Amino acid sequence: MRQPLADVVAPGLRVLFVGINPSLRSAEVGHHFAHRGNPFWRLLHAAGLTPTLLRPDEDACLLELGLGVTNVCSRPTRSAVDLSAAELRAGAELLRDAVAALRPQVVALVGIGLYRLVAPGGREPGPGAKRARLHGARVFVLPNPSGLNAAYPGFRSKLVWFRRLRRAVERESRAG
Repeated sequence: MRQPLADVVAPGLRVLFVGINPSLRSAEVGHHFAHRGNPFWRLLHAAGLTPTLLRPDEDACLLELGLGVTNVCSRPTRSAVDLSAAELRAGAELLRDAVAALRPQVVALVGIGLYRLVAPGGREPGPGAKRARLHGARVFVLPNPSGLNAAYPGFRSKLVWFRRLRRAVERESRAG
């Protein structure tokens, strides 16, 4: 049986990245966004959110940068469609509790479908900054970085949104 992937979190983060659930590869190696085909780490660096290109096995280094990462559901699967609606609802509730306790400045939802799940009443479509707040934290929606994301194909179509997140975080930091 696979063990849940450990969250990389701390109170007062600038950004808490929230994925849907770990891939089988991430669970196997014990690090977030570990599948070779997932450009999450390259996107963070190219957008200026990390000063160096981190590897998945360096995910704990995110904390030094005021960044963290968690998932709505801890159960690893081949695909997020393998999660039940009940698992997703329960995970969203646990996530809201975690955000209330951790108080990040920005919650970055890594996957457009997460917005409706995590922010009840959230009706703004697509990626980007949202008006909704989650226990005081700004909400920003990113397209899923997976290479399988046909709605946002290629690195550059995703990078646009990671750069917009960086600018939103900079604005939030100046305002706070």
